[in-house]
Amino acid sequence: MYIDLIVLIVLIAVVIIFFKNFSSFVYFIAILDILLRILTAIKLNIPLADLKAVINNYIPESIPAIVSKYLSGLPYTIFIWLFIILYAIFLSYIIKTFWKKKR
Repeated sequence: MYIDLIVLIVLIAVVIIFFKNFSSFVYFIAILDILLRILTAIKLNIPLADLKAVINNYIPESIPAIVSKYLSGLPYTIFIWLFIILYAIFLSYIIKTFWKKKR
């Protein structure tokens, strides 16, 4: 049903309410998406049938995979471009942190 989308929206709302900072939102989205992609890689590369079944049934592949279930066409394209921009911002935060620590 809509449970994965509802959980994603609630988690994003909690991050926005408690941290009230755009960088926290960017870090949260990136961390969550990377975690989902790591779990998908585990599902694809570990030959344990039970683990594959649990990950396949209960954990989505990524944030765009969640949204693609409910959007298509132009709204999905707009979402993907916003997602790419969010990842570019995340990359800039990481690069800034790397350069600060290097000095």
